[in-house]
Amino acid sequence: MSDHKPRMPSLPPVLMTSEPGSFAYNTFAQRDPRLLDDIVAWNDYSPEIIAALCALRDELTSGVIQPLRENAPDREDWNTSAREQIGKSWLAVPWYWAEAYFYRRILEAVRYFQPDPLYRRDPYASQKLAELEPDAAPRALVSFLEHLPKTAPDAFRALMHASLWGNRTDLSYAEVRDDSQHAPAVDRERANVLVDDTAPVWDYLRAARARIDFVCDNAGPELLFDLALADFLLRARLTQKIVWHLKPQPFFVSDTMPPDVSDALDALTKARAPEIQQLVSRLREAMGQKRFVLTDHPFWVSGSFFHAMPADLQATLAQANLVILKGDANYRRLVGDCHWDPTTLFEVAAGHFPATLVALRTLKAELIVGLKPGEAERLQAQDPAWRVNGKRGVIQFLRK
Repeated sequence: MSDHKPRMPSLPPVLMTSEPGSFAYNTFAQRDPRLLDDIVAWNDYSPEIIAALCALRDELTSGVIQPLRENAPDREDWNTSAREQIGKSWLAVPWYWAEAYFYRRILEAVRYFQPDPLYRRDPYASQKLAELEPDAAPRALVSFLEHLPKTAPDAFRALMHASLWGNRTDLSYAEVRDDSQHAPAVDRERANVLVDDTAPVWDYLRAARARIDFVCDNAGPELLFDLALADFLLRARLTQKIVWHLKPQPFFVSDTMPPDVSDALDALTKARAPEIQQLVSRLREAMGQKRFVLTDHPFWVSGSFFHAMPADLQATLAQANLVILKGDANYRRLVGDCHWDPTTLFEVAAGHFPATLVALRTLKAELIVGLKPGEAERLQAQDPAWRVNGKRGVIQFLRK
């Protein structure tokens, strides 16, 4: 691997929450205040915590951004990043940073870091666990694996596409959620994959690469299909080791933390299907042998783009022969959450990343790169909401 570190190109203007009619604006004007009401409904919180969540909702709708005030190890870092935004409306700041800070403020309101009975209690746990009921996501995985193609290249393509479409099921964006009881219709959805680099990824992996890293996204159905993909990669000897990069704390509602992986494997053990029981057994054995490793890092729950990734995490990812980057938010952080020309080459926007990568992302934000000339215009004429409604996806490969 070359020692040359590509530089991030000059970025276009970032997406702002202040853009009227944009998805970013709608997120803070409508979706996030509604989420705070949902969190109250999902949990048996004290009147004090309910009041804190309601105060945050009022701040979103009619107040100005406040600093973190709780005693927590990350308070100084967050308040430093927020210095230029404190006192502004939530509808006047960079979108990705605002979302990340909003989810951190939720943890402050629910006393996630405080030494009392709510310490480290996930405010979204009830919703994550509901998706793991036997008739929900596990049933979808069973159905999918029953029809998995027999040949390795076709099975790999099907699993990559299932992992892609699993990203639709996002607890923070109910409007685009698929029914978690149904397996992804991989063949029927092929026309909705705007860029599909599955074939070159397969060719790259056939050399029995030593290590594959996943930068994971959502728990629930997406996590189960990611587990199936990881199992296939190990079983097909396309890698000797898999490292999963997870969130160290709740983030964007359904983001995966290490306990969510344990919950998912436990849920799958209840599935009455021999192939699922064997999958769980293989993955647990791989964990015990350190061939399947779970890790986390505070950067994954920060408000920074990937070109500002700390040196220790860059060095960790650089050890991977391939990084599978999951989800919309990770894609936004990869390319900078900016108003890119959609024909910008993926390698231009993502070339700063420290390893060979493939991004699997359903579109739930108003940015995209790597499209052919005229394709964005054609899609806009067909479906004005194509950038944000989760109906399209990309599998984009960048080889170092």
